[in-house]
Amino acid sequence: VQFVESGGDLVQVGGSLRLSCVASGFAFDDEAIGWFRQAPGKEREGVSCIVSSDGTTFYSDSVKGRFTISSDDAKNTVYLQMNSLKPEDTATYYCARTSSCLYDSGDYFRVGSWGQGTRVTVSS
Repeated sequence: VQFVESGGDLVQVGGSLRLSCVASGFAFDDEAIGWFRQAPGKEREGVSCIVSSDGTTFYSDSVKGRFTISSDDAKNTVYLQMNSLKPEDTATYYCARTSSCLYDSGDYFRVGSWGQGTRVTVSS
């Protein structure tokens, strides 16, 4: 199982970015794939998740209404469209396979390793 994240960049407040996560080593259409982020000095947090086979999605309160997660099963790729970016979105973003999308309750665990991450910097 391997993930390769890309799409991070330096962007101004209010701007947009689309992150990509290419998965290999498994067929993810029936799996929960999540986006996590870690800002300097802070713990890693789950911000979004998708199970493409049944349409389940999750968004943390901090990104709800601004970020959209989607997947392309044919490409084994999960995307995170980020709009209306804020300085507090600055972080390294990672994707991971998880046991569920129940990030708000903490009723999940990560399956496998992290990717290398992609850096997002939002300047004010």
